Amino acid sequence: MRQRYLAMFTLFASLPAGALTFQTRMENIAWQVEGDQFECRLIQPIDGFGSGEFVRRAGEQPVFQLRSHSNVLGAGPATLLAAAAPWQPGRGDINLGTVRMARTGVLFSSSQGQASRLINGLLDGRSTVVRNYTGEAGRAMEVRVLPVSFAKTYGDYQVCASKLLAMNYDQVRQTQVGFPGGGIELDDSAKARLDVVLDYIKADPTVNHIELNGHSDNSGNRLTNRDLSRRRAMTVADYFKAHGVPEAQITVRFHGERYPLAKNNSAANRARNRRVNIELDRVAVAETPVEKPVEKPVQLPAAASPPIAAPASPAPGAKVP
Repeated sequence: MRQRYLAMFTLFASLPAGALTFQTRMENIAWQVEGDQFECRLIQPIDGFGSGEFVRRAGEQPVFQLRSHSNVLGAGPATLLAAAAPWQPGRGDINLGTVRMARTGVLFSSSQGQASRLINGLLDGRSTVVRNYTGEAGRAMEVRVLPVSFAKTYGDYQVCASKLLAMNYDQVRQTQVGFPGGGIELDDSAKARLDVVLDYIKADPTVNHIELNGHSDNSGNRLTNRDLSRRRAMTVADYFKAHGVPEAQITVRFHGERYPLAKNNSAANRARNRRVNIELDRVAVAETPVEKPVEKPVQLPAAASPPIAAPASPAPGAKVP
């Protein structure tokens, strides 16, 4: 432990003169893993600043993000480094290039290549450093993500990543399956593609509409081509319905040869044009207004009629008119 604190003293001594550094004390570092089928995050909170995070979306490789509610480093360019550990003499910092920082929120997202080198650096004892010189009189300011306990938590992060879907919404929302053989049957490649789409739809209930657009090449006459495009779209619709997608969520359109992807001047291009485009959407469901029960008017009881007085009997001896 004494050697570790001595190394930390050496680290601060090696910083640019007067540099202001934000980092979590080594004994307080606690990496966190969060995620689901759509995204995994590997997070180190940074005292007094925010957090450094490796973010991996479904279907993509991770990127590194720096987050802060109040970016004291300021907006503009900064240098991203995989900084050498002071207890590993003879190693220099690896400069991974310039990033442009925003003022708040997600300050920047690295490239996937930069994130890969940062991860390898942390596994090798290097710190992730974001440094700029926009302070007073060009004073260096930096944020450090330290490698303490990274290897163990990185294993948990990989477990999370292994459960990610094959594609994210941006990738899967517009896709297509081909019919290279010229018929209307789905081949193994098309079924595998549709299964990826189905996996996403089942995981994300907000996706509630599928539009299918059938297409053909120009090999036959227009009426035949139009019918082929319809039957291909219906084949895809039937596959979705057979795997649990409600028919009410599927719209089928067909266009024949009208919208080719490529000129129909070769067998390869004609095969490309025989396809069904699939578009996923999140359609707001209109709420059915709740009808209020009709209130019946309150009927007040009829006012009682005054009793009719009986005629008075004449007094004895009185003349009756």
